[in-house]
Amino acid sequence: METTSYIALSRQGALRRELSTIANNLANMNTTSYKTERVMFVDHLERSKSGDFIADQKLAFTRDVASYRDLNAGPIEQTSNPLDVAIHGKGYFVVQDQTGAQQYTRNGSFRLDNSGQLVTQSGLPVLTDAGTPLFFAPEDNNITVTGDGTISTQNGPVGKLQVVVFDNGQDLVPNGNGLYTTTATPQPAANPEVVQNALEKSNVEGVMEMTRMIEVSRQYKGVQTLMEKEDERIRKAINELAKFGSN
Repeated sequence: METTSYIALSRQGALRRELSTIANNLANMNTTSYKTERVMFVDHLERSKSGDFIADQKLAFTRDVASYRDLNAGPIEQTSNPLDVAIHGKGYFVVQDQTGAQQYTRNGSFRLDNSGQLVTQSGLPVLTDAGTPLFFAPEDNNITVTGDGTISTQNGPVGKLQVVVFDNGQDLVPNGNGLYTTTATPQPAANPEVVQNALEKSNVEGVMEMTRMIEVSRQYKGVQTLMEKEDERIRKAINELAKFGSN
């Protein structure tokens, strides 16, 4: 009699995690370069051990096995900051973390630190295609970034932003602040398209996510109703059996 409850619980647990994913998407609607996340489900079929059925009966349990990101680019929004850069199409900027390891991001909201180094908003150095940080002299101004990522000032070229691609973007693991880590080997982008004075917005579609949240919430409540009815059925069955046994 517990089989129905186990199946319902497996579905309800998966739906709860999907609701958490949708809520996280909605919370990051305005996060630069954020990518929508989705949950993958799988059904586990098991043969019933009950002898009450002549034909084989299969039971389906639900499990969320993984999550994946929608890697489609978000819309590009123009800004007035010359250090804001966006990637049109595929690719990631390369930054260096505190341990010296490389991390990857599509969030091109950069700034200069006190030493004139080009860094992310969290202070991580942005790397050139030569794998070195970018530094500007105090007198450097009129910063321009061309479509291939070359950065120049009135004094000439400063360096070229490193833009890389991966065979499978799902291999990148989110690490907070729009950063990703991976053990996969990056490849230089053949023809990067870098846009200055612009940032890539989140690709979350608010209306679609709200619709999904309503649908999943209804499914969750439906499973809850099923579990309550099943609990009531079991109680009635126990009560009837108790009455029969007392006669």
